[in-house]
Parts: sequence; structure tokens; C-alpha cells
Amino acid sequence: MSSMQIDRLLDTVVKNGASDLHLTVGRQPTIRLHGNLRNLQTKTLESDDMVSLMKAITPERNQQELQEEGGTDFGFAYGEAARFRVSVFRQRGDLAIVCRQIPNRLLTFEQIGLPEVCKELIRRPRGMFLVTGPTGSGKTTTLATMIDYINTNMDRHIVTMEDPIEYYHLHKKSIVNQREVGNDVPSFAEALRRSLRQDPDVILVGEMRDLETIESAVRAAETGHLVFATLHTTGAAKTIDRVVDAFPVTQQNQIRVQLSTALLCILSQALLTRVDQPGMVAAYEFLVVTPAIANLIREAKTFRIDSAIQTGKKFGMQLLDDHLWSLYMRGMVSAEEMIDVSKNPAELTSRIHRLGRTVGRMEWDEEIEGEQKTGAQ
Repeated sequence: MSSMQIDRLLDTVVKNGASDLHLTVGRQPTIRLHGNLRNLQTKTLESDDMVSLMKAITPERNQQELQEEGGTDFGFAYGEAARFRVSVFRQRGDLAIVCRQIPNRLLTFEQIGLPEVCKELIRRPRGMFLVTGPTGSGKTTTLATMIDYINTNMDRHIVTMEDPIEYYHLHKKSIVNQREVGNDVPSFAEALRRSLRQDPDVILVGEMRDLETIESAVRAAETGHLVFATLHTTGAAKTIDRVVDAFPVTQQNQIRVQLSTALLCILSQALLTRVDQPGMVAAYEFLVVTPAIANLIREAKTFRIDSAIQTGKKFGMQLLDDHLWSLYMRGMVSAEEMIDVSKNPAELTSRIHRLGRTVGRMEWDEEIEGEQKTGAQ
């Protein structure tokens, strides 16, 4: 399989608007389209196909890392058409490759359905804006949309630290400097430390992976910068707990106080396959830190945040499960998937039952649980 073939495969991904391309030994090349895997009608891949496909796209530096570490990640531009984020790794002694398509076209707030209040919040001169959700929930796209909005409408110096860079931003009204971890700078923590000497107005931290990065990000938000950052948590309350828990117990009170003043909002999202038309739709949970919420954070009462979000609708707040429910009621997503990504599946399941509907697998699950219980007695 020549390098010509990788081009054909990537063309297929771009033409179909697929999100990912999966290549592994013993299976045909497979694309992920609107959340589902589809085999391409080509030959089944063998060991040597995988080696030549890998060599066709993997930079020297990454081939070396693959050799030493057993895996490597990098981004590359595929002509004008698209960019790809690539993960190459060993499995069962062979190679496997996953290419995630990063669209070149930046979307607008309206297109991705972001809460309008986000526009007001990103005009703030300082504070921390957290975007959270599982891998593949569209956090990168959401952040790129917000950065592009600032870039188009305000004159700011924006410094991003990403691993790898996905969306490329041109300089518009703002200056955008994007640093790739592993390429331009060794780590997020190092990039963040240096960024404060680069006269930034806006800082984007691709991922808050360790204590040092979280600390620096919070400090940057306190000292007059607008800081965007991501975490792999679901829901606003869990996100705050996750940040606080990253610190040693002796520092947790202090970080709560710092968060209560530095945090602007938390946008937590999930991505679902649409059932009414091809494509995906994002569901959002949105917490705006009002004085009342700041108190809950300070006093370690995050368990009360969900009900505070419900009463905070006038500030544009909403709970993930409420948004999921409205997507379901509008016929946009299936009951099964709504329940899969929800925070409180039992509650949504009973709401469905109250409508006199059933959920695909639920009764069956309950039956099995019941059998196990009686078996255990």
C-alpha cells in the first residue's frame, strides 16, 4: 500500500465529513461517520501495509518516539482541505493508526449552539473560563469558536498552548501565537510559566494535566488574564471538585477561595448523534459564577451547585440533563444516547417512563440485576 493510498483514504474522510479514520491489522480501513463506524470497501490491512501507511505520514521525530515509547501523537495539514490529529501506537506487536479530522472551517456561536451569555463572559478582562467534557465531546471546537470570536472582534494578544495544535488561527484583530507542546515548548506548565512574560491578554491552556499547570492557570486568571482551560470532567460541580482534589488537603481551602474569585464560568458538554438528520448535536451544562455560587465554592458546598444552576436560568445557566431532555423532546436525539451521556440516568429514565415510553435496553438490564441479586442470596 503506497503513500498514494493514504491520500485516497484521507480524501474519503474529508469528502464524507467523517470524524475519524481507523487503521489496524486484520480489518479494512474504517471511518467514524456521525458517531458510527463504517468499513471502507478496500482490502483488509496487513502488517506491512500498516508500516508503509505509518511511514507515509509520520514525521522522523515521531517515528523515533514510536520506537522508544510505543506510541506517538502529531498533527498535520492535509493540503488546504483539512488538518488531522494522528495517534500511532503499537498493539499486539503491530501498528495501529487513528486520524481525527480537525475541520479548517471555524464555526460561529450560533452554528454550535453555544449559550449567548458566553459572548459577554469572554469580553471580561480577567478570569477563568473552563470547558469540560469527555474526550471527543467537541471541547476543542468550542474553544476555537471562542478564540475566533475574540480574534475577530477585539484587539488582544492571545497565547495558546496545545497538544497538538488543531485549529490554526490567522491574526485578525488580535495577535494569535499558538505553541505546540512537544514541538515549541516541552510542557503545559513550562508554556504557562513563560506566557506570563509575553504580555498576553488571553491564554488558552489545552489541558490542565497536573497540579503545577492548574496552579499557574488559576494564578494567571487572578492577575488580570482571561484564561481558557479544559478538563475531562462531566458537569460543573464535578469539575470544581476535581480541581480542588488535585491539591494537597492543606491547600484545598486556599484553592477554593482562589477559585471562587477567579472562576467566571464552567461550560460542560457532551456530543450526541442526531436522529432527525445526519450530524451531531452538543448538549451543554452552563454554570456562571455569581456571588451566590462563589459562596458555595468557598464553603465547599458543591453538592448544592446543581440546584443553584436550576434557579440561575436568568443568568443563562442550565443543567446538562435539562438540555439533554429538551433535545430528546424535540426529537433530535434518542432516549438511549441521552441516558448514556446524562449525569443522572435514573432520573431521566423515570421521566421517560412517566411519558408512557420505554427505553431500549433498560428493562432487560433490570431483569439481569434482579437475577444477580436473587442469585447472591
